[in-house]
Amino acid sequence: MKEYRLIGKRLPRIDARDKVKGRALYTDDISMPGMLYGLILRSPYAHAKIVKIDTSRALKLPGVKAVVTGEDTAKVKFGVISRSRKFIDEYPLAVDKVRFIGEEVAAVAATDPDAAMEALDLIEVEYQELPAVFDPEEAQKPGAPQIHEHAPGNISREHHMKKGDPDRAFKECDLVREDTFTTQSAIHAYMEPRAALASWDLTDKLMVYTSTQTPYYVQQHLGRTLGMNPDNIRIIKPFVGGGFGGKSDGLSAVEFSAALLSKHAGRPVKIVCSRDEEFTAARRKHPASITMKTGVKKDGTIVARQSRAILDGGAYCSLGPLTTVLMGTFQTLPFRFEHFQYDGYRIYTNKPPCGAMRGHGGPQVHFAQDAQLDMIAEELDLDPVEMALKNGLKTGDESAAGFKIVSSGFAECLRKVSEAADWQDKKRTEKNDPKKAYGIGLGCGGFPSGAGFYFNKTTSAHSSVIIKAGEGGGLSVLTGASDIGQGSDSVVCQIVAEVLGLPIEDIHITSADTEITPPDMGTYSSRVTVAAGNAALNAAKAAREALFKVVADKFEASPDDLLAEEQKIFVKGSPEIYTSFVDAVNLYQKKNQGSPLVVKGSYNSPDPLSPTYSFGAYICEVEVDLRTGELTVLRYTVGHDCGQPLNPMSVEGQIEGCISMGMGYAISEDLRFDGGQTLNPSFLGYAMPTANQMPKIEITHVVTDDPHGPFGAKETGEGSLDPVAPAIVNAVYNATGVRIKDLPITSGKILQGLKDKDR
Repeated sequence: MKEYRLIGKRLPRIDARDKVKGRALYTDDISMPGMLYGLILRSPYAHAKIVKIDTSRALKLPGVKAVVTGEDTAKVKFGVISRSRKFIDEYPLAVDKVRFIGEEVAAVAATDPDAAMEALDLIEVEYQELPAVFDPEEAQKPGAPQIHEHAPGNISREHHMKKGDPDRAFKECDLVREDTFTTQSAIHAYMEPRAALASWDLTDKLMVYTSTQTPYYVQQHLGRTLGMNPDNIRIIKPFVGGGFGGKSDGLSAVEFSAALLSKHAGRPVKIVCSRDEEFTAARRKHPASITMKTGVKKDGTIVARQSRAILDGGAYCSLGPLTTVLMGTFQTLPFRFEHFQYDGYRIYTNKPPCGAMRGHGGPQVHFAQDAQLDMIAEELDLDPVEMALKNGLKTGDESAAGFKIVSSGFAECLRKVSEAADWQDKKRTEKNDPKKAYGIGLGCGGFPSGAGFYFNKTTSAHSSVIIKAGEGGGLSVLTGASDIGQGSDSVVCQIVAEVLGLPIEDIHITSADTEITPPDMGTYSSRVTVAAGNAALNAAKAAREALFKVVADKFEASPDDLLAEEQKIFVKGSPEIYTSFVDAVNLYQKKNQGSPLVVKGSYNSPDPLSPTYSFGAYICEVEVDLRTGELTVLRYTVGHDCGQPLNPMSVEGQIEGCISMGMGYAISEDLRFDGGQTLNPSFLGYAMPTANQMPKIEITHVVTDDPHGPFGAKETGEGSLDPVAPAIVNAVYNATGVRIKDLPITSGKILQGLKDKDR
């Protein structure tokens, strides 16, 4: 493996100092002269017609400067997957109906938050309540309430896949298992709530600061819903306090309402969601019921799989139609089998909409897949690690969904973690303690490094980067990629600095400002390191090529004989023959009539599905109190293949974050509803894991040097989540003999399982 100057080094993030010192500005930290405070009125009904809205009393309240409803809009629907008309199903403010408790009905802007709150109470809305449906199975039955006229049977999206002949293949198997697994509703619980600050200038151009993962989509959707040329809309993403997919839809009622209120009031308007609003009206993870049938040979070879998934989609599409597809395709990672059939159905219900959440369908199906394979291994008296090794996808393979595997370290991940965790001995250890039981379990995963397709019609590249060199030798880097806390700004700067032989401090980045940065399709699908990283790599190479050409002329050498290191450009083997980077930039300008060095680089995936895939194997160790059912996660041993870790410290931070999120999903987090009403809309009631619950974590980096990634890198931000929950589920079974098929794993379920086993 080649040694680099910066790549592969444990470097602090470029924004760390600002965040630690409190200088980082988030949307709510930004103010403008004359700024008003906005609030949104939300529906108290799960399903109702809007008969009449009277805003006259609210408008008379002192301090209130604007009130808007759906009647004040262009009545244009939007949707993040805009390539298909049937997925454009949502108004930014409700026009004719409300379809879930918490849907946005009106918005107010006032000189202070108290006046805005009082104004909400003065808006009179006359509703005609309609029958509602909250269960996806019930929603499909004849006579069920129709939530959207365009979706008979309330089917938001169905997707079917088939490869080979599973029915015939099952007859040739030595063992066939069929099980049903269910998962709960979960919320992103990012630290910073959604927020937007909108302002119009004298030329009727709109500027919006917003906490988003997808500035380009916000710009396009605002243009559509406001009836504007999107080029007259400037979207700026300041620092963002997390997203995890919850801020990836593009437009929300927060940005739209702030913009429309600002237009009506003639003053800037800021809207910041409360935590209650985040829990009751933001996007969430799809609850799912997955029936999976898998057939194997007696040596553990996986032959065939059939699965059927029912997704509770909530009231609108969001990114859910894609989730329906991904819950099928993700079942074909990280294992190889020839026969596959998937039938997925996403159903509209009168609950808050479900969309993308870290892993985007992967955590649900990997829970089902890995738990079932653990059961199959036990029935065949096989070791789960050995069975995974036998069936794992290797470099050059193609999955049943058509994923082309250009690099795979999956087998090495399995070998390293089983050795580091002392898998063989701990798996066979007898459990003799009458009060506590200890168990160990395996979870496996694979994930794409960015979607190779577009959600909308565009001629822009997946990602682009512009580099401008200054006379003092510093570089300005412009990228549309959104750093939402994952550290993409640092990765882009690291790549540029490596190529041009500069210290990272000489790279000055501006990201996610649609007025000055090139379009980027957003931060989702674990695409940023590969897409924006390759765009940055291409731009940096273009800058290096331009500088090498003028320096080579000066030295009467070939550009191929030059190197850029330590702020110098010199001849290979003769470091004493050099020019400084500063002098090289000025030499370029002299040779080009004073024109500054400005270059660009773009990236598009070479594959319509994904350019490449990461892999991982996790082993979890747990302790279960047999008297109370209390579950404690003790340790995770992780083997992760993200190609070449560009910054191992950042990779480890992503893995640790995934373990925390995956633990919560597995054992405690559950967004509960009663008649469409969220019952636990707070951090206290939602029960996320806290720092003192984190287990010991040992991480091994498996380096595969991927041919499609920048400097060989692949994703690590989402695939690291998939193995977490199934590893816990399998460890609980190893400890207690209780098999949990419905998440989360509560102490009550464990105790009930122990009682059932005793009977």
